Amino acid sequence: MILDASCHISFHADAPVPLVMMLRPRSGYGQWVMREEYALDPHVPVVEATDPFGNLFQRIVAPPGFFSIRCACRVETADFIDVAPWAGLVPIEWLPEPVLQFLLPSRYCQSDLLNSLATSIVGEMPVGYQQVAVIAHWLRTQLTYTYGSTNASTSAIDTVNTRAGVCRDYAHLGIALCRSLNIPARMVVGYLHLLKPMNLHAWFEAYVGGRWYVFDGTQDQPRGNRIAIAYGRDAADVALITQFGMLYDLTMQVEVGEARL
Repeated sequence: MILDASCHISFHADAPVPLVMMLRPRSGYGQWVMREEYALDPHVPVVEATDPFGNLFQRIVAPPGFFSIRCACRVETADFIDVAPWAGLVPIEWLPEPVLQFLLPSRYCQSDLLNSLATSIVGEMPVGYQQVAVIAHWLRTQLTYTYGSTNASTSAIDTVNTRAGVCRDYAHLGIALCRSLNIPARMVVGYLHLLKPMNLHAWFEAYVGGRWYVFDGTQDQPRGNRIAIAYGRDAADVALITQFGMLYDLTMQVEVGEARL
């Protein structure tokens, strides 16, 4: 399916505020970026670069007063995500070097503290994809999706204790559980078609069988039509906006729909 997706962000600042933004999806496996549009009001210079994870990021200094950012893209997406129950665990000594970092504990994913829980969840399931699938099912059935129950500091351990959260929290816990079983896992943020209510979304990917596979603890069935914007170890790596100063009245509006060609 070809999707049109957009994100409109607006806020007010009392003084110039440096921002680092991740707003541009890249073409890659499962998605082809056909068109992009960006508008800054008022317009300011933009410097773009690539981070260590391959994400495109933009640097600006937002001026005092009202400021808005609108980004839009048209992307050809995969209608289905790949499912591979036969995909096995890749031994650590065979993992590609760039994948190794996704085995380590990170700020929001304390995998070194969750091995007992992960082991109890997967039981005797074959190592690899089927273990991750069981973890995703556990997230769906044991956590309650609750707006306002968490904040920017909530970690995987916090979510274990509260058993509540939003997509970011589901992804963090899924990542941490996978890593505790020596399965590399990374966080993804982007757009998901027909998400209700519509917003930016977070999910995770696990590296099994020699490649990355999509898992989403918030969805009942495997769903395609996703536009990935950024990949990282956890939310600290994939924030859409990282601010170095105070912003007020920050709002965001997201739209995703089938393109009218």
